[in-house]
This record gives sequence, C-alpha cells and structure tokens, in this order.
Amino acid sequence: MANPIGAFILGCSGTELSPGEIQFFQRAKPFGLILFRRNCQSPEQLKRLTDEFRSAVGRRNAPVFVDQEGGRVQRLGPPSNAWRQYPPARAYGEAYARDPLTALRSARNVGRLMAEDLIAAGITANCVPVLDVPQPGAHEVIGSRAYSDRIEQIMALARAHAAGFADGGVLPVLKHIPGHGRAKADSHLELPVVDASRADLEAIDFPPFAAFADAPMAMTAHVVYTALDKAVPATLSRKVISGVIRKQIGFRGLLMTDDLSMKALSGSYAEKTRLALAAGCDLVLHCNGVMDQMEEVVAAAGPLRGKALSRARTALRSARKPQLFDRKQALKDLAALLAG
Repeated sequence: MANPIGAFILGCSGTELSPGEIQFFQRAKPFGLILFRRNCQSPEQLKRLTDEFRSAVGRRNAPVFVDQEGGRVQRLGPPSNAWRQYPPARAYGEAYARDPLTALRSARNVGRLMAEDLIAAGITANCVPVLDVPQPGAHEVIGSRAYSDRIEQIMALARAHAAGFADGGVLPVLKHIPGHGRAKADSHLELPVVDASRADLEAIDFPPFAAFADAPMAMTAHVVYTALDKAVPATLSRKVISGVIRKQIGFRGLLMTDDLSMKALSGSYAEKTRLALAAGCDLVLHCNGVMDQMEEVVAAAGPLRGKALSRARTALRSARKPQLFDRKQALKDLAALLAG
C-alpha cells in the first residue's frame, strides 16, 4: 500500500469497465470494488472485470466485495445458469433445530463451496455473516437473512459459515453492526428508528457482534437507536461508533458504512461521506456506480490514513490461501438444505 488508497469502496455500472471508469479508478484508487447483479453475467466475464479493476488501481490485492448471502440476496445466481442457488441463512437455523452438528457442518461446507465460486471470479470479500437478531414486528428486510431468532444459534452458525468462507480465501464482512433486527423500516427506502432500551440492545442485539470482535471487517447499520444517539443514525454517530461499536462491543477490525446511496441517509454525498468518516468509520461504501455521485464521494473522503490504514492492512493480511475440503460432502449438504 505504498501509493495513497482512497477511503472508499465503489461500484461500477455494467459487466465491464468503461474507458471512463478505468480512468476514474486509475485516478481515485478506491480501496475496493463492490459488485451487484448488474455486474455478474458469468464466471469468465466476472474474472475479466475484477482483473480490469485491479489493473486500473494498480494493486493485485485490491479487494472485490459482493453480497452473496444466499436466498433473496445472491448476486451470483439466477437468472444466470452459471452459478448454483444457495439457501438463505435461516435454512441453517431450521437445520440446527433438527440436528445441530449437521447444521454446523453444513454451514461451514456450504460457505466453503460459495467461496469457491467467488474466488474463481476474482471476488475476495463477502458481506456475510448477517448477525442481526430479528425481533417481533420488525420489517422483513432482514427476515430469512438472519440465521435464527436465538442469539446462541446465530453466533454458532455464523461462526461456522464465516469459517467456510475464510477456508476458501474469502474475507467475511459482518453486518449490520450494532444490529438491524429491530428496524421497522427498510433502510434502503427510509431511516429506521429503534426505541428499544439500552439494556435490551445490550442483552440481545450486541452479543453476536461482540462474539466476532476479532473479525477482519464489518458494515454499519443505517439505523437510529434513540437509547444511544437520539437523532443520528449509527453510521454517522460518533457516540455509536466510538462508544458502542469500538468500546462496548469491542470490534477491532476495519469498519465500513452500509451503502451511502440508500434512502436512510439524507444530505449530499459529500456531507454523508464527511460525517461517516468523522464519526469513526474507516471507509465509506457507495454501490450504484453513478459517476457524478462517486466523484463527490472521492473528493470528500480522501485517502486511507492512520488507524484506518493500519486496520485495512491487517484485514487484507488475514486472508488465507484456499484450503482443501470435501467438495462431494459440501454438495450433499447444499442439496439437503435446499430440500428443507
């Protein structure tokens, strides 16, 4: 990381980089790239795209991110026939109720199988596991994306699932710290406000994240927790990031925002970027690939420096070479989960 690296992760518009995007990435040097379904056509096409990105930024280890959870959040998958269908996180919880040991094995094996797909396409970081604890009356934006309603099961299954990705050389990204499971609105569309007491948050929402305090990376929640900061969403709140995420939960890794283009956050992209970084986020995430918005983010963010740069280096160093695994058993486990 000898050259300045931007304190942002950006998207791109299509299945290959346009000449304008290449020039932009050469100049801006984002920390990483994030992919969505609009970018994912086939393994060969994705590998060309990720190679183009790394060539543009001049870093062979520049991370490429995706949200490949399974279920309804699966960027590499149908309608393309190039990738398998994977189950949502809740399928592991349902399997755990029948047979805990088999469910834990399956979570790790299927994570490793998914990592195989990602690494083949040049993707090195996955925004999984979802550690949110769903509560009655919450919006279904989390829903089946959560492993269970029970804290202990979430922690056990998420640990196994994340280990599978790590075994395959893919870095996991926790989300949505400090917890999105109580939100009664979809933060893609509006700002959720959670009025739970601090005691309830500490007892239910925080423990899964505290159990992963040593994870390499995590993503914030665009949620107001009135018991923590009366009006400011966690992503933009120093009280939440410094006082809760860093001190109380004890998360030591690289902290990125959720997507700045989500409707939960108001203001210009420059304002959102400056506020998030001032609050203590290490990186801002901008996903939609719209050039004028990305230009605004880049101008406001500047380079990674200080503790944020150190955490970025540590996160990338934590990636392992893919480990051997029982692929035949992993495929059987996947089939059993999909069959329910």
